[in-house]
Amino acid sequence: MAIRSRRLVTNPAVWAVVPAAGIGRRMQSRIPKQYLPLLGRPVIHWSVESLLAHPRVSGCVVALGRDDPYWAEHGVRSDKPLHIATGGAERFQSVLNCLDMLVTLADERAWVLVHDAVRPCLTREELDRLLDQALQTQHGGLLAYPVRDTLKREGEEGFVAGTAERRGLWHAMTPQLFPLHALREALQAVLDSGHPVTDEAQAMERRGYHPLLVEGESTNLKITQPADLPLAESILRALRRQE
Repeated sequence: MAIRSRRLVTNPAVWAVVPAAGIGRRMQSRIPKQYLPLLGRPVIHWSVESLLAHPRVSGCVVALGRDDPYWAEHGVRSDKPLHIATGGAERFQSVLNCLDMLVTLADERAWVLVHDAVRPCLTREELDRLLDQALQTQHGGLLAYPVRDTLKREGEEGFVAGTAERRGLWHAMTPQLFPLHALREALQAVLDSGHPVTDEAQAMERRGYHPLLVEGESTNLKITQPADLPLAESILRALRRQE
């Protein structure tokens, strides 16, 4: 699909979207990983507040599981608008539900920052870079960092089948920043096709976009397994000492 020409808006409104309807079975926890304690606060607090603390962010929509019993007690409180949408079975559906709500709340020319609920170590500097660079292109962009390790392709019975070429490969992270209506159209197309995507950038790629890779930090980790939680604690303590 050819990308429709659009005039870039100077300083458009930016809203945050945080899909938080997942269960996170790999964490082996009785509660969803986004509500696990991290330096005295739930993980999701760090993730959402890193977005809302930025002066360019107008507000946030969080997608929760339909029967989420934790938000009422552990949810984020903010002076900026903070809305709740119902999450879907897949991440992209949760994001789409948030965007469906945002089209009634945000300016037509607004952009959206989609961020994982379990990436609590996002820094202000990374977010500045993403906003400064990705807002200059109609393709949007995402935080990422180059693959530095040697990559092996697995063969039969766990033996190495070959070594992959790492040149040009990046680890995709969040936030990912796109025009609200363009991303909504892209995710609706994913839903209609029945072929899920793993992130918002992939949905945009299917529509002919080429999102900008904005270098982030490897410390902007996603908490997916038990060992990630103490690592996140160490990162946040180090970031606090730098302030």
